[in-house]
Amino acid sequence: MAKRFELIVFDWDGTLMDSAAAIVTAIQSACRDLGIEPPSDERARYVIGLGLQDALRVAIPELDPVRYREVAERYRYHYMAGDHDLILFEGAFELIVSLDEAGFLLAVATGKSRNGLDRAMAGSGLAKLFHASRCADECHPKPHPQMLLELMEEFSVKPENTLMIGDTTHDLLMAKNANVQALAVTYGAHSRVSLEAEVPLLCAESVADVQAWLMQNG
Repeated sequence: MAKRFELIVFDWDGTLMDSAAAIVTAIQSACRDLGIEPPSDERARYVIGLGLQDALRVAIPELDPVRYREVAERYRYHYMAGDHDLILFEGAFELIVSLDEAGFLLAVATGKSRNGLDRAMAGSGLAKLFHASRCADECHPKPHPQMLLELMEEFSVKPENTLMIGDTTHDLLMAKNANVQALAVTYGAHSRVSLEAEVPLLCAESVADVQAWLMQNG
C-alpha cells in the first residue's frame, strides 16, 4: 500500500532531543552574565525553535539590539558547556531507525545553527539516518516556510505527501505556511493548549505515541 507521507521532517530540540530546559537555562544565564534581567521560564521556552537572533528579540524585547550579539555569545558559551550531556527522548532513536527501515525520507528543520545541529546529530548517532536538514542560519527562521519548501523541492515531494513533526507553534505555523500537515508533541517547549490551537493532526504525549500514529497513518 502506498504511503500517505513520503517525507517526514522533524524539529530537533524538544522533539527528538531533550534540550528545552538547557536552552532556557542558557538564555537566562547569558542575561545574568551581562547584568540583564533574564526572561521568565515561560518566555524563554516560547522562543525555542526560532533562530537565535529572533529568539533573543522575543525573549528580551526591551534590550538594545546592539547587545544581542554579546548575549548570543554568552548563550552559546553556556549551552555548549553542557550540550554533550543532552540525550534523545526515550524511544527517539528507535523511532528514526524504524522510519528509515520503512523507507521514509527523513529530514530535520531546526532553529539550531548548522554547526550546532551537526554536533548534536553526530553525538546522537542519528546523522546517517537523515537524508537532509535545514538550519536557521541557512534559511529564513520558523515560521517562514523556506526550510520545508527547500526540503520538498530537494526530494520532489508534494506538500500533501510531507509531514512536519515538532513541539512548538513555530513548527506548526511553518507547516501551515508551507501547506504541509503537522503532528505536535506535547513533551517539549510549548503547552498542549497552544499546540492544539494550531489544529495539528495529533498532539502526541510521547515518542511512543508518535510511532503508533505513524504506523497506522503514515
